[in-house]
Amino acid sequence: MPRALPIRNQIATRVAAGTAAALLVAGLLAAWAGWLPTWWSAALLALAAGIAAHVAVRRVIGDRLQQAELALRLIRKHDFERMGQAETSAERGDELDDLLRQINRTGHILRSEFEEISNMESYRREFVGNVSHELKTPIFSIRGFAETLMNGALDDPAVNRSFVEKIVRNADRLSSLASDLSEISKLETGEQGMHPETFDMRRLSKDVIDSVEPMAAERSISITMDMPADLPPVVADPARIRQVLVNLVDNAVKYTNDGGTIVVRARREDPQVRVDVVDDGIGIAPEDLPRLTERFFRVDKSRSRSAGGTGLGLSIVKHILAAHDQVLLIESRVGDGSTFGFRLDVASAEG
Repeated sequence: MPRALPIRNQIATRVAAGTAAALLVAGLLAAWAGWLPTWWSAALLALAAGIAAHVAVRRVIGDRLQQAELALRLIRKHDFERMGQAETSAERGDELDDLLRQINRTGHILRSEFEEISNMESYRREFVGNVSHELKTPIFSIRGFAETLMNGALDDPAVNRSFVEKIVRNADRLSSLASDLSEISKLETGEQGMHPETFDMRRLSKDVIDSVEPMAAERSISITMDMPADLPPVVADPARIRQVLVNLVDNAVKYTNDGGTIVVRARREDPQVRVDVVDDGIGIAPEDLPRLTERFFRVDKSRSRSAGGTGLGLSIVKHILAAHDQVLLIESRVGDGSTFGFRLDVASAEG
């Protein structure tokens, strides 16, 4: 932070300082020599002291007001880097220094806010681009197959049924995408409320495994359940937790190689129950772990798209768990599989 006053202030300060010094000397000489009455000498000395005080205050206050003015100017220009270099010295401790510290603190807060806005804008652009891409792919496929049918393939029994099935498959993909986007929007705004009740996690897990098992069997992937018989009931929205578990098991199937194994496991960790989906699949690189719950992020784009995923499953999982005041727990190493888990509160004995 520059410490110098403007040139005009420096000149005025020096003139005042010189005048004060001259008056002081004159007053002292007059008092010593008896040239003037005592009260005149006292007046000259008082005037000199007043001017000296003015000079001192002007230097101290003017300098610090200049600091405040520069800090505000840097905030206005969003020049937060220079502002960080212009921190106020903590040697003083009066109201002006408090004001300067408040200004600098405000600058840091604004810097964080502007960075967050910038990140949100980048995220918005990326999200729009991803949605556009996800929509274009099935739309182009539907259009291509439909045009081929219109141009003569409709009368060719060798391909017409296959093309219609592909059109239906891509239409289903569009429907799933729209449904998932709507689901996330409702979860984010709180429109999709949770309806907690007491339920048996073992039974719900068995139902989920039964629903996903046919898809896993096509690739010789085994899904087993590892939960103690005395696992206590939990309190949550069973429909939403089923949705969480389906997404996690479905993801495990997609990213597990043919012939692999998946275990749906639960253990009591008072006052909660921890549920994990453990696979021996391809694993996840450390740099990808923080982005797993981002919308449309895929560890292996070709694998998940071919399996029909929308890229929104883990984002939905994150929001559902957040609505239960819980978080998604992830452990993974490339080539060693992954573990996705969450915790739920144990139902009270009174419930």
